[in-house]
Amino acid sequence: MADATRKYLVQVAEGREAAPEEGGAPSAGPVYRCAAGSGGASPPAVPGLESCWDIFRLSVEKYPDNPMMGRREIVDGKAGKYTWVTYKEVYDTVIKVGASIRSCGINKGGRCGIYGGNSPEWVVSMQACNAHGIYCVPLYDTLGAGAIEFILCHAEVEIAFVEEKKIGEVLKTLPNATKFLKTIVSFGKVSPDEKEKVEQNGLSIYSWSEFVLKGDGAEEKYELPPKDKADICTIMYTSGTTGDPKGVLISNKSIITIVSAVDEFLHNSNEQIREDDVCISYLPLAHIFDRVIEEVFIHHGASIGFWRGDVKLLVEDIGELKPTIFCAVPRVLDRIYGGLQDKVSTGGFLKKTLFNVAYKYKQGNMIKGSKHEDAASIFDKLVFTKVKRGLGGRVRVILSGAAPLSNHVEEFLRVVTCSHVLQGYGLTETCAGSFVSLPNNMSMLGTVGPPVPYVEVRLESVPEMGYDALSKESPRGEICIRGDTLFSGYYKREDLTKEVLVDGWFHTGDIGEWQHDGSMKIIDRKKNIFKLSQGEYVAVENLENIFGQAPNVDSIWVYGNSFESCLVAVINPNKQGLERWAESNGVSGDFASICGDAKAKEFILEELSKTGKEKKLKGFEMIRAVHLEPVLFDMERDLITPTYKKKRPQLLKYYQGIIDEMYKSMK
Repeated sequence: MADATRKYLVQVAEGREAAPEEGGAPSAGPVYRCAAGSGGASPPAVPGLESCWDIFRLSVEKYPDNPMMGRREIVDGKAGKYTWVTYKEVYDTVIKVGASIRSCGINKGGRCGIYGGNSPEWVVSMQACNAHGIYCVPLYDTLGAGAIEFILCHAEVEIAFVEEKKIGEVLKTLPNATKFLKTIVSFGKVSPDEKEKVEQNGLSIYSWSEFVLKGDGAEEKYELPPKDKADICTIMYTSGTTGDPKGVLISNKSIITIVSAVDEFLHNSNEQIREDDVCISYLPLAHIFDRVIEEVFIHHGASIGFWRGDVKLLVEDIGELKPTIFCAVPRVLDRIYGGLQDKVSTGGFLKKTLFNVAYKYKQGNMIKGSKHEDAASIFDKLVFTKVKRGLGGRVRVILSGAAPLSNHVEEFLRVVTCSHVLQGYGLTETCAGSFVSLPNNMSMLGTVGPPVPYVEVRLESVPEMGYDALSKESPRGEICIRGDTLFSGYYKREDLTKEVLVDGWFHTGDIGEWQHDGSMKIIDRKKNIFKLSQGEYVAVENLENIFGQAPNVDSIWVYGNSFESCLVAVINPNKQGLERWAESNGVSGDFASICGDAKAKEFILEELSKTGKEKKLKGFEMIRAVHLEPVLFDMERDLITPTYKKKRPQLLKYYQGIIDEMYKSMK
């Protein structure tokens, strides 16, 4: 492996053997860094760039008249064109809002909550925090009052900016949140009832226009304080699959480093963000993925268009905005893939045949090494340009993050979208992207690529799961990351910080495998391991990744325990695929009744069995019974996190009766 990895990695330190004493450190593989670009551990210093505020401030100086943020005009209830505000116009509003915050008695180091879907007001509020060194505390707009109350109190939030329709959720946290919370600002209007309830609790509440006017003329009174790279700029709470959310402390240095790393990565890939680039802001700004992407766009004076907040209207918003860079999570790309597959299968014999011929031809050339734009230019014009038009017609880079993207979906999109399709990996604690796959490199399918610049990576062995980081053939182990992108700790949780940050290395909990070209493949999760009654250990996430590749499986949750000898699963089947099977096999009824049909369960079990045998799974790793769930695992039932990670304890609680029934039926 060592010889082959020279292509994308540089070794900066040797591996180490396991410590011999009881409970000693496990063995660890060599330390690697990205081979491309400057290769240093930190980005070159840029004069005047010390904080997130400087990212915005420098762009205002350089690109004052560039359109910065846009939203669709609503006229007579209908959405029209995007209307834009310039960098200078945004700056002027930010200065007023910052002065208003300061006039409420909040100074550098104070805490400001932001609660709601993505909007220009969200970004203005964040930049006002950055200007005055106030910690920005985003609140998931998908979380209920319980978590909102926890974060408001835990982070000691003094002022909260809130989307108009979310004010009711914040009011539910009163009076408990009033220990710290003193001011609420609506992104829209404030009703008389809301005003009355807030004032009864001794707080102040303002509409957006009132609050902007409050700072008008007071700007000079409140000087912007000096800000340092080491200063915390945000406390970003991770949803977590169990327990209370954790407050991840992110410094100015972390964000500046990751912005530089993205620039360096794009430069090494003969790409760059240009000032005429446009992205659509729809992934939650309360997550690090979208926050970093928008910082990168702001750094280059590019434009950010906001969606209307309705997933059913997202494609329409994309069509109007015509973004050039499209960031997505697998759930969105799976929907796009499903829609395209459906169009192909119902398009008639000639269209279907032409598409399949074009696909195989272009895919073959890309596998041989052709760039996507050169692999089948005639078919691009005849066939695939229609797919590109569905994403607005101008997209040249699609970036997937937050969860693993299925191989077949990634390959399909790489071929048909006429764009670079890249998969990245990172966590809130590593300030988003730590690995990104490379453009025009089909051998990286199913991997997250090599490390980004300015990040150091090693694998640490996990003996109890059989993963050896020092293996000569395929080094595997827990992914550990070091560098300036790392978080500064969990707020008020030094115990948890010490668990995951050891000697400067952040332990991700994810199991990775170095590929021969130096890219990383995520194969498992360290904690998702359980023992069956016969004593065999099962790495459940690895199995879900494998069975998730089976035809007609959209999502799968695999379960087993030490009182049972086999595995069962709850599956979200692919609607179109299962309905087509039902039609061919004389099974009638709507989707829910097809899912309940015994023959349908047998059919899906056979598909899982074929996939398991192809992947050479052991007998105890095969699924023995399934429940087909017509409703996708969702946040409303608390079954997944906002980044679509499965909440295993909650899934077990929700499906306990069904699990018991499946095991009972096999006895």
